[in-house]
Amino acid sequence: MTPLNTFPVVIVTGMSGSGKSTALNVFEDLGFFCIDGLPSEMSPKIADLVHKNDTKYRGLALGMDLRQNEFVEGWDQALKDFAQIGISPQVVFLEAKKGELVRRYATTRRLHPLESTDLGLEKALEKEKELLAPVRMAAALVLDTTDYSIHDLRRVIQTKWSALEEAGRGMRVHIITFGFKYGVPSEADLVFDLRFLPNPHFDKDLRPLSGLDPAISKFVLDNEVGSGFNERFQDFMSYILPLYAEEGRYRITLALGCTGGRHRSVSVAESLLATLKKKGYSVSIEHRHMELG
Repeated sequence: MTPLNTFPVVIVTGMSGSGKSTALNVFEDLGFFCIDGLPSEMSPKIADLVHKNDTKYRGLALGMDLRQNEFVEGWDQALKDFAQIGISPQVVFLEAKKGELVRRYATTRRLHPLESTDLGLEKALEKEKELLAPVRMAAALVLDTTDYSIHDLRRVIQTKWSALEEAGRGMRVHIITFGFKYGVPSEADLVFDLRFLPNPHFDKDLRPLSGLDPAISKFVLDNEVGSGFNERFQDFMSYILPLYAEEGRYRITLALGCTGGRHRSVSVAESLLATLKKKGYSVSIEHRHMELG
């Protein structure tokens, strides 16, 4: 029997139309035994059974959503049942902007699980988002698939899941850098506007570089404004993250933005990444718009 601590159980869930079937296919390609459409009350029993009898699978991935009756109502009890058998499932939650979900449903011509003669598609999506809020809060990984193709989603899941496996257990911190002119990441829990920092864009020699280059980091942070902010910002994050952990948060996503998401936000994010790693946090980073500038 595979040891519990080396046999991951993943619950793939989220908004209808956000790409859960594709996500399950990715986990299947990663060597997971995958089951879709499983009622929440049955999931701990199935996980225990597969774990005890597994000889070849890397883990178990379960697709769960509102297509199953009483999914949300049985969620808390399912988590308790998992804990009783010594399994801590990792929740991967997929979502997308309402307009994109409406477009996808119009393309496939499928009915939303909550849609009825009394509830149109947009209202059904709003209701689903409200119902799934507690499940989203328990997620180790939240993915906004609005701008992803199938191939993009596959690549992102593979990359981020590998990062989660390497990070181990505990609250995870995910840092996203972005450009305000391209849009604020919808999955962010905290958003920081860094457009007050010195901007290398106006230096023709520095403009082609990114915040990953030492010259840019020095330009942004090695001055009175940049160093003063960075010191206070890291002190603030060091103070607030333990408070989130004490409240039982599984993960937190920080979005750091500047105009184009190439220089200032990347410099600050990389500095924060190094500090949080030294403090022992499970932390990952994504430079979402760095190559668009």
